[in-house]
Amino acid sequence: MSGPLSGFRILEVGHMLAGPYCGMLLADLGAEVIKIETDDGDIARRLGQHLVGEHSVYFASLNRSKLSVTLDLADAAGRDAFQRLVASAHGLITNLRPRAIRKLGLTYDDLKACNPKLVCVALTGYGLEGPYAERPAYDYVIQAVTGIMEMTGEPGSAPAKAGYSAVDNSAGIMAALGLAAKLAEGKGGQIDVAMYDVMLSQLNYVAAAWLNAGARPQRYAHSAHPFIVPAQVFPTRDGWLMLFITHDDFWKSFCEEAGMQEWLSDARFATIEGRRENRAVVIDALTALLKTNTAANWVARLAPRGIVAEAVATLDHALASELATSRGMVVRLNGTDTRAVGNPIRSSGHRTEYGAPPRLGEHTGRVLGGGAK
Repeated sequence: MSGPLSGFRILEVGHMLAGPYCGMLLADLGAEVIKIETDDGDIARRLGQHLVGEHSVYFASLNRSKLSVTLDLADAAGRDAFQRLVASAHGLITNLRPRAIRKLGLTYDDLKACNPKLVCVALTGYGLEGPYAERPAYDYVIQAVTGIMEMTGEPGSAPAKAGYSAVDNSAGIMAALGLAAKLAEGKGGQIDVAMYDVMLSQLNYVAAAWLNAGARPQRYAHSAHPFIVPAQVFPTRDGWLMLFITHDDFWKSFCEEAGMQEWLSDARFATIEGRRENRAVVIDALTALLKTNTAANWVARLAPRGIVAEAVATLDHALASELATSRGMVVRLNGTDTRAVGNPIRSSGHRTEYGAPPRLGEHTGRVLGGGAK
């Protein structure tokens, strides 16, 4: 593999999503990522009802371009083979529970004698230490305990989760960043990434408003912004439109295009302050207006004026869009019929290669040279 991380060897002892996603991002950037699996393999190999070739779609989407080595880390021979790999590695990613990480000897303190420059990343729910360390953690649970779920959804409805695995993916990205930072430092050590910490950190301005002003987050209908009006989804004749008008110059342009110049002389509508203070009136008037035409027509009229307006796409339309195609974001894994979403990082001087996901234990002999399973 070519890329800015070419020449780096990363070991991955993980399963499901967060750890494997972290490893895949690094593999996309050129690292040699060796996935260490038991004879049963990553549970993701059996997850979901859809197959592409011999792999579950779930597994294939998170494990491209990796090598698979089967080892029993609880066995003396497997442990010895693993330590030989550690001696030649630059990093280790694991997203097991803290108890399992320690039992299998996957911390920096356990492995520094084999390789003092090794960077060990522990990606857990609540950290390697602390009162919650051994609690099971899943994406859904972290969304619940950080307050994200409570602030998501329509007013008066049940708390709602994000439509995809926002916690697992975010944690995988943070783990990759932490590993890359430590590699750049040139020193070995332990990186401790907790999914809980990652999601609290992403609340940034929402958390700051509470910590410094006692402002509790509210839910607003139709995914509305808390203090910019209009900035939300609106129903149109044939679907939903996201309209996001951030300042009064764009509002003036919108009113001119929509033939609503009278709103520019109405104190309730004319300024961002007026619109915020009269949110219900403004939203009701806009809803009635936008329903008179299709989402596509509104976008065609407003986009040339620089007004942020986009039709809310379904997943299939987003993946087949001209934009996704122009960005090269839907890729085919080399030598397979498997399609996937590509890596978002573009690095000058390198073209990302997308290798096939590995069969279980496919590279054991090649990597270990006949070493123990």
